[in-house]
Amino acid sequence: MKKLPIGIQTFRKIREGNYVYVDKTKELLNIIENYQYVFLSRPRRFGKSLFLDTLKEVFEGNKELFKGLYIYDKYDFEKYPVIKISWSGSLKSLKAVNETAHKILKQNQRLLNVECDNYEFPENCFADLIQKTYERYRKPVVILIDEYDKPILDNIENIEKAKEIREFLREFYTVIKDNDAYIRFAFLTGVSRFSRVSIFSGLNNLVDISLNPKYAYICGFTHNDLTEQFKEYLQDVNLEQVKKWYNGYNFLGEEKVYNPFDILLFLDNNKEFDNYWFKSGTPTFLIKLLEKRNYNTLEFENLQVSSSILESFDIENIEVETIMFQAGYLTIKRVKKRVGRKTFVLTFPNFEVKMSFNDYLLAYLTKDVPKKEKIQDTLYDVLGNAELDKLKDVLTSIYASIPYQLFIKKDIRESENYYQVVLYMYLAGSGIDVIPEDNTDKGRIDLTAIVFDKVYIFEFKTDEKQEPLNQIIEKKYFEKYLSYKDVYIVGIQIDKENRNVKSVVWKKIK
Repeated sequence: MKKLPIGIQTFRKIREGNYVYVDKTKELLNIIENYQYVFLSRPRRFGKSLFLDTLKEVFEGNKELFKGLYIYDKYDFEKYPVIKISWSGSLKSLKAVNETAHKILKQNQRLLNVECDNYEFPENCFADLIQKTYERYRKPVVILIDEYDKPILDNIENIEKAKEIREFLREFYTVIKDNDAYIRFAFLTGVSRFSRVSIFSGLNNLVDISLNPKYAYICGFTHNDLTEQFKEYLQDVNLEQVKKWYNGYNFLGEEKVYNPFDILLFLDNNKEFDNYWFKSGTPTFLIKLLEKRNYNTLEFENLQVSSSILESFDIENIEVETIMFQAGYLTIKRVKKRVGRKTFVLTFPNFEVKMSFNDYLLAYLTKDVPKKEKIQDTLYDVLGNAELDKLKDVLTSIYASIPYQLFIKKDIRESENYYQVVLYMYLAGSGIDVIPEDNTDKGRIDLTAIVFDKVYIFEFKTDEKQEPLNQIIEKKYFEKYLSYKDVYIVGIQIDKENRNVKSVVWKKIK
């Protein structure tokens, strides 16, 4: 049985160490035969670094490492000198970025056995390194840059610092275009896709393949990758559950892909479902941004955006939708095509992200994690056991735990939607399948929750003259779920003055 390549980003180590390798060399070959300057954006821990290192081995002519892979007998493996730049470590200031750049360039000089004359400014040393490497080897140079945006993202909470570093990187990356005559190929990876004006103004010949359907599977695992390459690990595994938890990322290919980090950790941890990817990096900045922008988090289930929102990240005007998508917390649900433009509908990629994001959000809002978790456990038990006589007390605790001024757009704080959003976060954060604004052929359900074989259809009312169950019954919202064992309709009457639950009425339909 081949070993799981957990934390390994070195292609040679994987190939020589008998680790599982999912072959990405078909896409790789297509790229190096058709482009000279390429950019790829993917969420963190999605396999970008491994792909970059695979490119390095191809251009260094190490053909034997590729035996049995797609590219092996289709490429000549001509050898080129490679400059590899990977931003790592803490980069919390322009000084730290500058020192790291010098360190990276010095390491490349040593490996390539060349020496720069100009050490004072990194961009000058970089240009010197390219030209002298070309002269020494009499071959054009390959440049591979991993996490090109990390110095900016490390400082994203300090806009002035981030702007300083952006200017530094713009000067540094412009060197690539200025030395076109000496370059065979350049490939840059990152999480964010900054606008060309802000960081790539000097590299306007860069081809962005991030949402090119031909390269949708360049990172991540397809379902076939999972079942073929990891079949020895998948005995007695519920593949539908694996799909629900870790599949769902859409980069405009014909099928969605699995998060590779999640799959490897899931298989290594006795096939226990957990939020492996989410907890490897917390979205603190993003949560603060949501608070600042008064965002209605319910929209993340069905968020419509223009293509321009997905394509650029601007430090001076950071869009919530952009960073949510590029960071991997949202993915493409579908594409709406109109004359001359596209609209993208975004949603959470899978159960892991939806549950974890809402749970993290609740922890930030309540400031009392033990209390939050106690309420969540009680809510889960009440719905799981259909103990609806206890539901009013649970809901009262839920609304009392959240500051009324939480980041929801002001125009809905006085409406039923506020209470819908709060309950949605608790349900989703508890690991309950919840569907907001659930469409039927007769209307829209406020919230639908599915716990085991039980379905709960919720309707909220703030108007005392309206009986909350009437709308569900009149429009027969429950018909959509009659295939389930138990179906309950729940009406929640809100006391607007006290900003909490006034009454809860319910009825078992089936």
